[in-house]
Amino acid sequence: MAQAEPKTFPVSWDQLHRDSRALAWRLVEMGPFNGIAAITRGGLVPAAVIARELDLRMIDTICIVSYRDDNTQGELEVLKGVEHDGEGWLLIDDLVDTGKTATVVRNMMPKAHFATVYAKPAGRPLVDSFVTEVSQDTWILFPWDAELQSVPPIIHNSRKG
Repeated sequence: MAQAEPKTFPVSWDQLHRDSRALAWRLVEMGPFNGIAAITRGGLVPAAVIARELDLRMIDTICIVSYRDDNTQGELEVLKGVEHDGEGWLLIDDLVDTGKTATVVRNMMPKAHFATVYAKPAGRPLVDSFVTEVSQDTWILFPWDAELQSVPPIIHNSRKG
């Protein structure tokens, strides 16, 4: 039996902006917030959009390495943390996937409101707010990981075989 093609969910810059603004709409009623801690690197773009929409100027980062160049999640390495428990703060990331990173940052900032743009089932219980849920076996292709290219018409693929 042939192995199934991995599912991908491509997200454009426009879609990420719209989804980040939708998350800001959900968060506005929960504030005011003292600031945002973005989980790098994926949380930087959504955090910038949300900071603008909620008029927040205090922005910090939690720097964690987990995914490698081959898109596999390895051992987590915290490069930079924060010096507070997160009370009154937003914790922002692009995606909660397996929950490994979420567990680490939750322990760092247990009192923060944790929000992600996208959530997969395994990590979803660890976040307080999100916009879109995708299946666990879907790879989200973020705009910073992709480039536009020409593709052949669908009909050309159906003529193979």
